[in-house]
Amino acid sequence: MARLVILLSVVLFSVYQTEQAYFLEESYIEMINDVATTWKAGVNFDPSTPETDFIKMLGSKGVEAAKNASAHMFKTHDVAYNKFSYIPRTFDARKRWRHCKTIGEVRDQGHCGSCWAFGTSSAFADRLCVATDGDFNELLSAEELTFCCHACGHGCNGGYPIKAWKYFSTHGLVTGGNYKSGKGCEPYRVPPCPRNEDGKSSCAGKPKEKNHRCTRMCYGNQDLDYDDDHRFTRDFYYLTYGSIQKDVLNYGPIEASFDVYDDFPSYKSGVYQRTPNATKLGGHAVKLIGWGVEEGTPYWLMVNSWNAQWGDNGLFKIRRGTDECRIDSATTAGVPVTN
Repeated sequence: MARLVILLSVVLFSVYQTEQAYFLEESYIEMINDVATTWKAGVNFDPSTPETDFIKMLGSKGVEAAKNASAHMFKTHDVAYNKFSYIPRTFDARKRWRHCKTIGEVRDQGHCGSCWAFGTSSAFADRLCVATDGDFNELLSAEELTFCCHACGHGCNGGYPIKAWKYFSTHGLVTGGNYKSGKGCEPYRVPPCPRNEDGKSSCAGKPKEKNHRCTRMCYGNQDLDYDDDHRFTRDFYYLTYGSIQKDVLNYGPIEASFDVYDDFPSYKSGVYQRTPNATKLGGHAVKLIGWGVEEGTPYWLMVNSWNAQWGDNGLFKIRRGTDECRIDSATTAGVPVTN
């Protein structure tokens, strides 16, 4: 009898674990649109996606890390900031540095909680392009960062953006393009998760990616030498709300972490603000590339890593200046070394 009870418990737990995400259902999306005032929701994910599968993509531990960081870790001034006597009302790094093709590139982290690695490595690549005036104009390896920076966290199970920037300053990072691109030293090896014409994800029914063995050799472009392909930053830091725009204007995009609530996965357009009664799901990291004001609401302009089918062609806007989902207080960056 005891064995039967245990077996039933295991079965029920398994069923519970695969319950579809209620927040991806059309009825929930309609409810969001009934109360959201500055943005619109729509279908971005297969409604049959298990809730646990979605939550596993939320791998940033950046919000809590920033909350607990000591004051000296926050950058408040830089002599380079003096170049700008005023902050423009709107700014888009894609337009400011048009030659840097990586700035607007929307990537796909796949079935892995590696957003922390994408937000940081992508911003670092953009900053290298800005610093070299386009001489460096390619992606850096999210693969190496996710699976070789053991001090950064736990690979597909999440990590700390500030520790990624520290890794860039001490170990450096090699180049690496997207899945099966063959570009750079170490391209990303986690398959993407696009949806087909029926709205089904290519990752549906598949387990979360297991952490890869760290590879310290070039398997993409094999003409590259692993030891010679590393790029470094001179430092790593958090930004205060007052220094975010100045740092972006001088050096390029940065990483930003925030709390994800159950209405955010269905974002389609407008300036996101958490709706009343939304439930927190986890922490996520993205790339901040600009800001502006839409119909009176100030926003940050962000590049996500859930592929271009998500949101507004892979991008989104989130309210600026009110610490929406704690986004104003959890940004990280570093300045590239170019010589």
